[in-house]
Amino acid sequence: MSKLDLSQFEKKLRVRNLQDKDIEELLELQKVCFPNMEPWKREHLESHLRHFAEGQFVVEYDGDIIGSCSSLIVNFDEYDDKHTWDDITDEGYITNHDDEGYNLYGIEIMVHPEFRGMKIGRRLYEARKDLARELNLKSIIIGGRIPNYHKYEDELSPREYVEEVINKNIYDPVLTFQIMNGFSIMRINPNYLPDDKQSSKYATLMEWNNVDYRARSKRHFKTSFPVRIMVIQYMMKDIDTFEEFARQCEYYVDVAADFGSDFAVFPEIFTTQLMSFLDEKVPSKAVRRLSEFTEDYIELFTGLAVKYNVNVIGGSHFVEEDDHIYNISYLFRRDGTIEKQYKIHVTPNERKWWGIQPGDAVKVFDTDCGKIAIQICYDIQFPELARYAVDQGANIIFVPFCTDDRQGYLRVRYCAQARAVENQVYTVIAGTVGNMTQVENMDIQYAQSGIFTPSDFEFARDGIVGECNANVETVVVGDVDLEILRRQRKSGTVRQLHDRRRDLFELDYKLDTIVKPERT
Repeated sequence: MSKLDLSQFEKKLRVRNLQDKDIEELLELQKVCFPNMEPWKREHLESHLRHFAEGQFVVEYDGDIIGSCSSLIVNFDEYDDKHTWDDITDEGYITNHDDEGYNLYGIEIMVHPEFRGMKIGRRLYEARKDLARELNLKSIIIGGRIPNYHKYEDELSPREYVEEVINKNIYDPVLTFQIMNGFSIMRINPNYLPDDKQSSKYATLMEWNNVDYRARSKRHFKTSFPVRIMVIQYMMKDIDTFEEFARQCEYYVDVAADFGSDFAVFPEIFTTQLMSFLDEKVPSKAVRRLSEFTEDYIELFTGLAVKYNVNVIGGSHFVEEDDHIYNISYLFRRDGTIEKQYKIHVTPNERKWWGIQPGDAVKVFDTDCGKIAIQICYDIQFPELARYAVDQGANIIFVPFCTDDRQGYLRVRYCAQARAVENQVYTVIAGTVGNMTQVENMDIQYAQSGIFTPSDFEFARDGIVGECNANVETVVVGDVDLEILRRQRKSGTVRQLHDRRRDLFELDYKLDTIVKPERT
């Protein structure tokens, strides 16, 4: 007898994270598992991957998806005891997922009927438990169906039915399984899943406690999370050397540090002040000469951010890359690291005078004060960019701008305030003032810089934290509270992020050009 080829007998089963390529197969699996319930939509699962890919698992058996589970992280204490599935999942989109939460909340688990009895569900539950341990979460909470209850509802209340299942007098395929996997019952919630007729809309709220959980001091409940911002309304005037420019910049970062600021924000293309001593009258040539100062500019602001312990939004600067000129805003973190955001929408003026090329990546940056985005001047006038940034976790959008007249300035201001309201986000605008008589296309400036909030009771009456006087060289300093913002998004008078009609409209982001933030 020849030696057996054992590979012909092998069955390959593995638990792994959901991927975009699995979505269509998963949608079909759900129809098989829950034929009488409303299934996921593709946009739901895409949203799960965007917000918490680590919490989405599938079981693959010989190349086919035969089981899956979905989850998100929440601070469970912030939810009403009688919450519904829609409440806890933001209607299935999990945009309320909170990286700083304490509890992993399981929102769905399913196994193909032909493969039940192979402990597929147990494998998925173990994957969740491993994730909770890895992320040091307090517990796993689930809202479990009781699909056999409809057989007993004429004779037993939900509580009585659950007690009978606990005492093993009745078998329920879901509740019995969950108890066997170490979950204990917290309460019974009515109207949990409106289309779950088998459970008569009831669900058992259950919890598994992570005995390996270790409390971390930085994760105590926050009563506030203030972030102090200093906005520099920068005076454009003729200078003679780069060193003179550097002295002015250092002065403002020093002032920001004296005020205990977390961010110092400079305006768009304020480095064009260097053109005043370049003696080049042709704008297209002047901008390329200006780009020669890029390394000096980066070294200057990297040093200032570290020296004064302030995160610096370095306005923006014209940079030459591959023989093209881009308008780039840099984030200089106080730990010495650097990020950059290209201007996405180029104005006709920039294109005509300087030949500026548009960038094609929208970024959201991690900082020690949470996630932020930078949208340069004209970009804030396109609401899709702000919506994307907030969907990716941005709490503050910084808007360096440069406008030469009141109409241009008001376009930036009105749009920044609109973005703050419609996205429940803080926006910050920083502009240039003054004039440079010897620099073509930069001769006059108009600005009134400010810090703006959403419009609700928790914030300043007019949605303005602070603003500069118009057209003078000055600064404004103000605090924005990220904890108030978080609470207002969950329970404000209006909740624009939560109440979007995703069933009617959505934005189609070109993910091959959109750059997502790194997870911290």
